[in-house]
Amino acid sequence: MSYKTSISKTEFITLAHFRYQLRCFLRFSEEAAKGENITSLQYQLMLQIKGVPKRRWALIGELAERLQMAPHGVVALVSRCERDGLVARVADKVDRRQVRVFLTDAGARAVRRIALLHKDELASLSALVRAMQFSRSAETRREPPA
Repeated sequence: MSYKTSISKTEFITLAHFRYQLRCFLRFSEEAAKGENITSLQYQLMLQIKGVPKRRWALIGELAERLQMAPHGVVALVSRCERDGLVARVADKVDRRQVRVFLTDAGARAVRRIALLHKDELASLSALVRAMQFSRSAETRREPPA
């Protein structure tokens, strides 16, 4: 990772605005999950399961990576979700150490309802990111002063 030796006021403003908008999105997400009587972390877990390409399940290690959590923390979270009827665990038939985590019908319905609420919020955040990328690429195209 390379670091610039300075940062402009405009860059601080842009970063502050982005962090503000990101926090607004996360707050919206927390409230949407609360509206389904689940925690934001439970929603994030279910979203990651639902979002695995070409499969209906995820492994604990994959979920730990996607959630940026320790595997034992994910196991505890899966246990809470399983207790609440949102997910189910199935040991792999070949390697019993591998545990596949599936959404239950109730979990799939909950994650779908919350995700639908996020569509407009995500569009706003995406537009902000695109605008930031455009302004950054415009900055890098500027000719340095002679």
